[in-house]
Amino acid sequence: MATKANKQGSKKGGSKSGRKGGAAKKAAKTTAQAAAKKSAAKSAGKSAAKQSAARQSAAKSGAPPPRVLEQPEAPMPAQHVEKPGLEAELELKPRYEAPHYKGAGKLEGRAALITGGDSGIGRAVAVLFAREGADVAIVYLPEEQVDAEETREAVEREGRQALLIPGDVRDSAFCREAVGRTFTTFGKLDILVNNAAFQQHQKSIEDVSEEQFDRTFKTNIYGYFHMAKAALGRMKEGACIINTGSITGLQGSKELLDYSATKGAIHAFTKSLAQNLVERRIRVNCVAPGPVWTPLNPADKEAGDVAEFGSDKPFGRPAQPEEIAPAYVFFASEADSSYITGEVLTLLGGETTAG
Repeated sequence: MATKANKQGSKKGGSKSGRKGGAAKKAAKTTAQAAAKKSAAKSAGKSAAKQSAARQSAAKSGAPPPRVLEQPEAPMPAQHVEKPGLEAELELKPRYEAPHYKGAGKLEGRAALITGGDSGIGRAVAVLFAREGADVAIVYLPEEQVDAEETREAVEREGRQALLIPGDVRDSAFCREAVGRTFTTFGKLDILVNNAAFQQHQKSIEDVSEEQFDRTFKTNIYGYFHMAKAALGRMKEGACIINTGSITGLQGSKELLDYSATKGAIHAFTKSLAQNLVERRIRVNCVAPGPVWTPLNPADKEAGDVAEFGSDKPFGRPAQPEEIAPAYVFFASEADSSYITGEVLTLLGGETTAG
């Protein structure tokens, strides 16, 4: 007959064994889920590549694009790239061609300067501005040269001039130089798009170093201030400034404390500068998107987190740059928005509230 101690020992041993078995099952399940997620992301990347190839083939043949374009859905490719993040290194290239968008000469004879214009939203905006008749100067970091070259080629395919200006918007002297080179090359400066950005996720405020905080603010808000101040010396009545904000500046983001703070500052800067310049007939507006597929997030997040980027939105995916860029054309065009200044336009992929 088993003693009480033996029974207890048997029960303890069984419980431990059960826990081990449960842990093994849980680990196996987690591994299987991770493998499935990786496989799905890989499949999504291949599918998107096929869609992109089909698009290019249709464009070459002169066939019209389908009425509703299919955009890549989450899971996105689980890929991490090193900062600052090159679009050339992404498995799934952000879409900027906007095949449905037909130019109407809305920016004919205009000259634009776009910071962060080498990739992502900036590249898509440069292409549509060129399609509408504008020459474009592109500001970017020197290490982003390969992306900037592709943007220049895309602008030139639209029949317009592209001026590449490598440098850092944190430097006020460089911002003055960029404006000066744009004016010297094109003889005018009608549109400034402040779009350059730096972001770095951190799980807690203790993880945000003073160096990171300083870099985020000097890129995202000081850079906007420096560029606007420099550009206004060359702008005439009818010119405009368009800033890139973010939904994080309205709703906050628990792991983007400094980035969200700068985006909120950009929104306030937009409204304040609009009031300051309204009598000079220079308009100032802001586009504040939700998640957009650009190099910014793959350069900031771990690969597994990148795969889920934008999946929580009603559309089930992040926006593509070509879906955001028309908003910048709207604000740049006197034909479309001559009575609009000080606005923050949110593009949220199906969400109906902001802030």
